[in-house]
Amino acid sequence: MSSAPNRLIIFGVAMFICLCLITVSIAGLLAPAENVAAVPLGFLQQIVSGGVRRITGAFNDLADLQNLRERNAELERALVNFQREIVDLREIKSDYDRLSTLLQYVQANPDQQTVAASVIGYDTTGLLRTININRGTRDGIAIGMPVVSPLGLVGRVYQVTATAAQVQLITDVTSFINARLQTTRATGVINGTASGNLILKYVDLTSDVTERDSVVTSGIGGNFPRGILIGQVTNVRIDDSQLFKEAQVRSLVDFNRLEIVLVVTNFTPIDFSAFATPTPIPGAAPNQ
Repeated sequence: MSSAPNRLIIFGVAMFICLCLITVSIAGLLAPAENVAAVPLGFLQQIVSGGVRRITGAFNDLADLQNLRERNAELERALVNFQREIVDLREIKSDYDRLSTLLQYVQANPDQQTVAASVIGYDTTGLLRTININRGTRDGIAIGMPVVSPLGLVGRVYQVTATAAQVQLITDVTSFINARLQTTRATGVINGTASGNLILKYVDLTSDVTERDSVVTSGIGGNFPRGILIGQVTNVRIDDSQLFKEAQVRSLVDFNRLEIVLVVTNFTPIDFSAFATPTPIPGAAPNQ
C-alpha cells in the first residue's frame, strides 16, 4: 500500500520539474543549452530522415521496376504484333507489285489471252529445267502453250493435268526456240545449256550480231508467237564449225525466283505434219 503514495510523490515532483523547465524555457534562460543540444539532435534527425528516405526510395524503385517489367512485356508483345503486320504488309505489297506488272503486260499485249498461274514447284533433279504451276486443263491450259512473264519468255507447257501443269523452261538443254535479233533481223535458234544459260546458234556468218541487241521469238516453226522477248546478246563469236555465228544471251527473267507467270491460252502450236512429204510404199503404183 505504501507504493501508491510514493508514485504520487514521484509524479508530482516530475510535473513540478517539467513546469519549471517550461517556465525557464519560455523565459529564455535555457536557450544556450537548447542550442548545444540541438546540434546532436539535428544530426541524429538527418541520419534518421536519410535512412527513411532511402528505405522509401528503395520501395519506390521496386514498384517502378515492377511497372517497367510489365511495360516492357507489353511493348514486346506489341513489337511482335507490329513485326507480324509488317511482314503481312510487305507480302501484300510484293503481290501488288507483281500483279501490277502482270496487268501492265496484259494491257500492252491485248492480242494475247492469258491465264495467271502461281509457281508451286521447281525441278530439283538437275536433269530437267522445269517449273510446276497451279493451272491445268480445267483452266484451259494445254500442252504447247507459251508461258511468259513481264520480263520475257519463260517456256512452254510440257505436261498438263486437270489442276496443274509442268512448264519446260527455255534454259532447258532440250529447249530449242526459233529466234530473231530485233535490230538486224538475223535469225537463229535459242538453245538452253546445262549451266542454265542461253545460246543463240546457227546465225549466218554474214549477219550482224551486236552486244545488247534484243532477241525475240521469230514465230518460225509455229511453236511460239512472234515478238516475245527472250533476252539480250552479251557475247558474240564464231562457233566451232566455223560455219555460223553464235551468241550468249542473257534473259531478264530470274528463273530461280519465279512466283507468278502468264500462260498464253489463245495460241495453238502449228502442226506441220500434214505438209510432210509422204513416204513411198514399196510396190505401190506412183500417183498419176
